[in-house]
Amino acid sequence: MTDLDWTPIVFVTFKALVLGTGMFFAIKWHYDQGKKDKDKAKQNRAVLRASGKVVTVFVLLLVGLGIATFFFIRMGGLELDLTLP
Repeated sequence: MTDLDWTPIVFVTFKALVLGTGMFFAIKWHYDQGKKDKDKAKQNRAVLRASGKVVTVFVLLLVGLGIATFFFIRMGGLELDLTLP
């Protein structure tokens, strides 16, 4: 038996063991998380509220940057052509 004959057997066995172990611990972790978090709705509301604040701040900063850019262009004497074709 040469090296090429047993190499796939070893690698496939190793891969099956690693993936099987990973799947076992992933399922166990998700099961434990489901048992641990009883107030999931409260956490979801907090995450949504924080996400809304981040999006609001981002949009306000984006609008402020657009307005500042517009005024700096006007002060610099650059010509803006805002008409649509």
